[in-house]
Amino acid sequence: MNQIDLKDRVAVITGGAQGIGYATAERMLRSGARVVLWDRDAARLESARQGLAAIGPVGTAAVELTHEIAVADATTAVVARHGRIDILVNNAGITGGNGVTWELDPAVWRDVIEVNLIAPYLTCRAVVPQMLKHGYGRIVNIASVAGKEGNPNASHYSASKAGLIALTKSLGKELATKGILVNAVAPAAARTAIFDQMLPQHIEYMLGKIPMGRFVEPAEIAAMVNWLASEDCSFSTGSVFDLSGGRATY
Repeated sequence: MNQIDLKDRVAVITGGAQGIGYATAERMLRSGARVVLWDRDAARLESARQGLAAIGPVGTAAVELTHEIAVADATTAVVARHGRIDILVNNAGITGGNGVTWELDPAVWRDVIEVNLIAPYLTCRAVVPQMLKHGYGRIVNIASVAGKEGNPNASHYSASKAGLIALTKSLGKELATKGILVNAVAPAAARTAIFDQMLPQHIEYMLGKIPMGRFVEPAEIAAMVNWLASEDCSFSTGSVFDLSGGRATY
């Protein structure tokens, strides 16, 4: 494993109790970071904490990321304990199941937008002022190739990730002279618990679109996120980095 220097950096990872978030936390801990996981699932958070504690200092907080006050309070708690937040990884997300646009429940559509787009806005809104105080920060948003192409039977998910890409570009421009870099990764599908929300035929559709013929591994995404969260990433901001196994064409 290549070693990225994140020594003593304080990282907040949303949706960190499992999947891509957990893999990112593990990689960052091995790179010397102090990691705090935010997730709505308290039981999974505790299991993740136990699994990661032997690697490095890891904290957890059960946070409803779509609630402004909850996010603000969680941010205050991290700063009170660690003095700052250097890295924010917006990873938490849901698919909302599959269906053609006109048959998807409006409540489900709204929920996907809330979790996948509004929540990252709220975390950025809370954390960026803390980064500005120190003149340094790295924000990495976990988008999706679906946000670039628009997957059929997943208009809510695709739209939320397209919005997250646009948020990344806008915020990156706003912070470009402040020492805070904002980037996104756009993976193809990774076989994580999120697959439980999808129809088997949709999973096969996604696999069939990947020229490499396999799903991306969470550890592969974590490796890219780790670099984007480091000082080595110094002139990329407002950018989208593909992890699509050859699927992405622009």
